Amino acid sequence: MAYELFYWPGIQGRGEFVRLALEAAGADYVDVSRQDDGAAMMRLMKSGRTPSFAPPFLRLGDRTVGQVAAILAWIGPQLGLAPNGDSDRAWLNQIQLTLADLVAETHDTHHPVDLMAYYDDQKPEAARRAQGFRDHRINKFLNWAEQVLARNPAGPHWLVGDRLTYADLSLFQVVEGLRYAFPTATARVTGDTPHVAALRDRVAALPRIQGYLNSSRRIPFNEDGIFRRYPELDG
Repeated sequence: MAYELFYWPGIQGRGEFVRLALEAAGADYVDVSRQDDGAAMMRLMKSGRTPSFAPPFLRLGDRTVGQVAAILAWIGPQLGLAPNGDSDRAWLNQIQLTLADLVAETHDTHHPVDLMAYYDDQKPEAARRAQGFRDHRINKFLNWAEQVLARNPAGPHWLVGDRLTYADLSLFQVVEGLRYAFPTATARVTGDTPHVAALRDRVAALPRIQGYLNSSRRIPFNEDGIFRRYPELDG
């Protein structure tokens, strides 16, 4: 039985964190909205027994789960991307939720006032928000990830334990997104976070991930997603 992923068809967005887990595990899945331009996704949001507030959500059989961290906590053990033991899985989920905070803050740099308004309608506010994000928040989050890697009892190769988990894939995606949206600011931080930079490279070199990144299934970053490149916001 294939997993069914429901997310907006033209952007990586939050759906990419789920896609990376499915791709890394070699799971059988269908990216439903790429086949019907989101029609089934909208129907399921309106009529599903457990409706999600927003995509992404993932369906397997008669069970549908939304919210990235909840989806990954559900499928991580199924895909071999979560450690054994409740404590380690709780720690893994904590890391994922912290990365979700960073994703939200990144989005808010270009939509700091009104989520429904265009970036062009809030440029002065975005410039101010982005400055604080560049000067303080990228550094704070990635240095925290650096500490997590350095303090892993199994070594700094992975965030939790001695093998790949879904949080490693998510940190990879965050770094990729930041390098796209804030290349100058992110380069300053990754130069001082060698474990984070090495993890990014390690994930990119995984055969299944490398194949995915070079395929048409990987949607390029663009200015409709979470990570958007507005040069005036970088620095």
